[in-house]
Amino acid sequence: MINQLLVTLVNSVLGTGKKTSRGNLAYTCPYCNHHKPKLEINFTENKEGLNPWHCWVCDKKGKSIMPLLFQSKASPTKIAEAKSLVKDTNSNAKYSIKSVDAIKLPAEYICLTQQNNNSIIRKHAIAYLKKRGITPTDFIKYNIGYCEEGIYKNMIIIPTYDKDGILNYFVARSFEKDSFIKYKNPQVSRDIIPNEHFINWSLPIILCEGVFDAIAIKRNAIPLLGKNIQSNLMKKLITTQVNKIYIALDRDAIKQALRFCELLLAEGKEVYLVDLQDKDPSEMGFLNFTKLIQNTPSLTYYNLMEKKLSLW
Repeated sequence: MINQLLVTLVNSVLGTGKKTSRGNLAYTCPYCNHHKPKLEINFTENKEGLNPWHCWVCDKKGKSIMPLLFQSKASPTKIAEAKSLVKDTNSNAKYSIKSVDAIKLPAEYICLTQQNNNSIIRKHAIAYLKKRGITPTDFIKYNIGYCEEGIYKNMIIIPTYDKDGILNYFVARSFEKDSFIKYKNPQVSRDIIPNEHFINWSLPIILCEGVFDAIAIKRNAIPLLGKNIQSNLMKKLITTQVNKIYIALDRDAIKQALRFCELLLAEGKEVYLVDLQDKDPSEMGFLNFTKLIQNTPSLTYYNLMEKKLSLW
């Protein structure tokens, strides 16, 4: 059954649709702005309760109307109205927002910006960070600290914060040369958006594995704290106006990276798969990584299938 209310809403944003031979409606694509109406939308909900769409010129496609409205810069009123009409809000439970556990920094945490502490442990912590390209400016920006005692003794502490500046996680990394345990992170959910208070969702986003990578990249980088995009972050990527998404994971995570590329392409996002080769962003440094992403082409479905087949 055609969702006529949704048709009326989309027409008010994209202009009146032209009926196609398949019974769909065609519009001018807000991504490529081709002069002919080559964006085809199926307003008959599929079995998942979604409305697939595809541009036959630029090959953008998706299952939800929402990315089209964001790309068209629809008003907040139109966006809210659309959310009430489609199942993107998400009775599609895989993108529903989940609550996260409360968390505090270790009681032994000492901020590196404290100038009245000249302990030998502090000097070792700073020397380790310097080797990894972390600057005193980064100490301040990321509130980086360390511990001299407790379960996080001789570990760097890098907090992350949500959009309201509230702590939502921290990474603890040993700075001892021959430490048996390199990382000892808190036993709380990782289904968060690390460093969200730094993120501008209207600009290109870079997804990387760790906090050291995000610090090296310097701008609009979100560390996954591993190799997976958690549901809260995926929800945000899909429902915000962000269009360009760079996925910069290590080569041993290529299968996960391709799966994320496919999911985001299906939502109409412009996706870039960054080939890190044998170095991660923190090893490359800002300038080399910047050159790499500047030379990374956008991914098409054809490229995606080629890369997936090459893994067989």
